[in-house]
Amino acid sequence: MKEIRWHGRGGQGGFTASRLLGIAASIHGGKHALAFPSFGPERRGAPVLAFTKIDDTKIHDRSEVQHSDYVVVMDETLIVAGFENGIKSGATILINTENIERYQSSLKNFKLVGLDATSLAMEVLGRPITNTAMYGALAAASGLVSLEAALASIRTEMNPKLAALNEKIVERAFDTINAQATGC
Repeated sequence: MKEIRWHGRGGQGGFTASRLLGIAASIHGGKHALAFPSFGPERRGAPVLAFTKIDDTKIHDRSEVQHSDYVVVMDETLIVAGFENGIKSGATILINTENIERYQSSLKNFKLVGLDATSLAMEVLGRPITNTAMYGALAAASGLVSLEAALASIRTEMNPKLAALNEKIVERAFDTINAQATGC
């Protein structure tokens, strides 16, 4: 089973991204998935967590993710002391940042992937909502779902006007991460 932990702030769409990944994996990818949030009565801007579990067989464990294979950080100010607890050594951490190098020494036991998702979201949406950019980055970095499945999940869940913009963000983030991986 692959376990994904999403760090965001209320209003950034972390749980939406978690659900989109689950839909892409299950409905459009032939796997089993669970997606769920972990938050209380927090307000917009408060730190929130979301989780996705993906497996080839039915998932019976509905507990919070304890050993993340992938971590997605939609707001880099959420990387604080103890952040790395519950992340497997060697796991991939995707960070919405302009400067991934600043985390190389503090998160040296992990594979780090950076994307300036805020700039991408501002360019396409005109708003700093980074969830679909980070979702596209995760799809590219992890191979958990194909680009086609990721786009299909957006078409399944969003109204057509929003879907078109978010598909564009996912494609651009996916291409950016693939270009980083190949050195192009």
